[in-house]
Amino acid sequence: MNKASLATALLLGASTALMSTGTVAGPNSQLKVSETASAEVQAKVQGWLAGDKIRGRKDKCFGIALAGENDCAAGAGTSCEGTSTTDFQANAWTYAPKGTCESIVTPNGTGSLES
Repeated sequence: MNKASLATALLLGASTALMSTGTVAGPNSQLKVSETASAEVQAKVQGWLAGDKIRGRKDKCFGIALAGENDCAAGAGTSCEGTSTTDFQANAWTYAPKGTCESIVTPNGTGSLES
């Protein structure tokens, strides 16, 4: 392989790696917004649940991801993104719109800013 081909292959590999990292797990259909949340929080969560991308700041919200769909922090024996082993695992987080985490309701309770 000549130097030009090697450089091209390396650049293509690096580009692919960059494009595949940094993804943000989305919400799942089992999430709801608390009825006691403010109108602003309800609107943010409803928009996110409907497919709107998170704009601006976001929170690491623990306990809201389905198995294998977390953004990170899934505990010992895991490598991070996509490694949670159970739905709504308390030590696995997913990004949520800033200020909404504790108003997100799962079948196991509400989201938390801490594991």
